[in-house]
Amino acid sequence: MKLAFLFRTAPHGNAISREGLDALLAATAFCDEEDIGVFFIDDGVLNLLDGQNPELLLQKDFIRTFKLLDLYDIEQRFVCADSLDQYNLNTEQLIISAEKIDRTSLINKLSQAEKVFTF
Repeated sequence: MKLAFLFRTAPHGNAISREGLDALLAATAFCDEEDIGVFFIDDGVLNLLDGQNPELLLQKDFIRTFKLLDLYDIEQRFVCADSLDQYNLNTEQLIISAEKIDRTSLINKLSQAEKVFTF
């Protein structure tokens, strides 16, 4: 994997996650899908939570855009099991499928990337 996109922040209240998703989708134009990995850890797992209503906070709903990862064939998707446990979430509540791995494994996979972009 050449590029890793690490989502660590909650989706609403700032534009960081939305900008990260935009950068991720833009990278697909320049890289093969097997060269890109996407990681969700800490508050970043909340980006994948289904059933959000950001319009109630006067925020744009960009969460559904994560479903484009399927369209772009980005299969290297990982979510931190510890972070899911922290929020009492399971993978069935997420809008996309992602491999649930422990924090140590996630960090090990990240260390294999040539470049890590954190959002």
